Amino acid sequence: MLILSLKEGHDGGITAIEDGRLLFALEAEKDNYPRYDRLTGEVMARAAGLLDRVPDVVALGGWVKGFHSVEPPSRTGYFGVGDGSTSDEEGTFFGKKVRYFSSTHERSHIYTSLGMAPRATGQAYYSLVWEGNIGDFYRIDEQGRPTHLKHVLADPGNKYAYLFALADPSFPVGTGLFRYNDAGKQMALTAFAEQGPTTAEEKETIDFILRQQQIILNLSKDEMSWSHVYDKGVESQEYRNIAAKHSQAIFDMFYDYASEHMKEGLPLLISGGCGLNCDWNAQWRESGLFESVFVPPCPNDSGSALGTGIDAQWYYTGDATIEWSVYSGEEFVEDVQPDLAKYEVRPLVPAEVARYVEQGNIIGWAAGRYEMGPRALGNRSILAAPFTEETTARLNAIKRREGYRPIAPIALESDAHRWFAGSVVDPYMLFFNRVTSDRLKAVTHVDGSARTQTVTRERNGRIVDVLEAFRDITGFSVLCNTSLNNNGRGFINRTSDLLAYGEKHGLDGYVVNDVFVTPRRA
Repeated sequence: MLILSLKEGHDGGITAIEDGRLLFALEAEKDNYPRYDRLTGEVMARAAGLLDRVPDVVALGGWVKGFHSVEPPSRTGYFGVGDGSTSDEEGTFFGKKVRYFSSTHERSHIYTSLGMAPRATGQAYYSLVWEGNIGDFYRIDEQGRPTHLKHVLADPGNKYAYLFALADPSFPVGTGLFRYNDAGKQMALTAFAEQGPTTAEEKETIDFILRQQQIILNLSKDEMSWSHVYDKGVESQEYRNIAAKHSQAIFDMFYDYASEHMKEGLPLLISGGCGLNCDWNAQWRESGLFESVFVPPCPNDSGSALGTGIDAQWYYTGDATIEWSVYSGEEFVEDVQPDLAKYEVRPLVPAEVARYVEQGNIIGWAAGRYEMGPRALGNRSILAAPFTEETTARLNAIKRREGYRPIAPIALESDAHRWFAGSVVDPYMLFFNRVTSDRLKAVTHVDGSARTQTVTRERNGRIVDVLEAFRDITGFSVLCNTSLNNNGRGFINRTSDLLAYGEKHGLDGYVVNDVFVTPRRA
């Protein structure tokens, strides 16, 4: 059975699953398109070019006819896991009879995490979906059927990000306004908080935000001008302090329910955009409430096309589990050759790249197929030595990012325990751990944390070769790893864009698959 699945709205994407194996996962934003882009004809055409036949099932994720989740539904719509949350009908696709399947956006998150979790036949799970609009727990039975347990909090992701907008003088007043990247910035800024009890004015602001319903549509920020952090500035200490307490207050609402009511000790599957919050993920893993905690590499809407496809597979076959690789995007497109008058081009030798990086050079690395989800995991990365704060500042300047944003490390999984404490096995950069070496200044956030990705030869042999060579030179099998993208756009995926980016922002070299490219020196 070949299933082609599409996700409408922001973070649009297309996936194909054949007989339980993921063939590809394409995202509208990748290849230097705008972040969070809607599904486009371009990506649909590229997906069609990767298939050799018409699919048996076309799966269309439920969505809305507009921007906000409460607008009229498209297909099965946004919310629900019970009756009416799926549909199945016959139709035609390019003249061939196919089944058209749809299920709600809520279900897409549940099945993303269920289908990508390690296969465990007959296993029941707990599921947590927390994203911009949904904040709910479920129990998934041994057959893969979800049952709703508890609606804990409306709009957890939106309420998390609302505090950033409240404090940011550049965020306009009015309702219906939202910026997708505020949540990630706030996650970085919580690390700057001072320790101390929640003050009365902090509690008043936090409680007011958490009480709101449909906060984006109903509450203009100027209605909270009474708050002590209104337009205070996101780098003010007052904002940083309340941001950490606001984050913890949201987590505690979900933790309190889970600790009181979810006592079977089942594995927990986490999905939704809040699954990108590494602090929350680490707290769940360390809570002791669950046998294990699994978060897929695409827990946000970038995984929703896949989740709907998995749901369709489960609907028709009774099996939700798929075989997959995080590197299921498109191959890098070598559309131009570097100008040999400007660049030296030679075969990739890992030891040469490692020495070049150790000398302080920063390189763009593009190899194989791009990653699913928003995190660069060693195929569309910018790499640098991990030792100095000046490197952090330079990387943020290259990325055109705020100086408070941390840089993540990529490390050999076999060595990670030498440099990091906590969740040191993390292939998808989804958990915080503690840095234990004072040498790794470029990848250590202000609170001593790092969002580490660990790699093995089975998952990513090219990057392992470089890390091992870097260890031979420096003693450390760790590099800086940040995403290879223009600010506000998805991963770079062709040589022309890569060279233009490097020349504009000051990269010192490039790896393109098995080729090493460096500028010729005057």
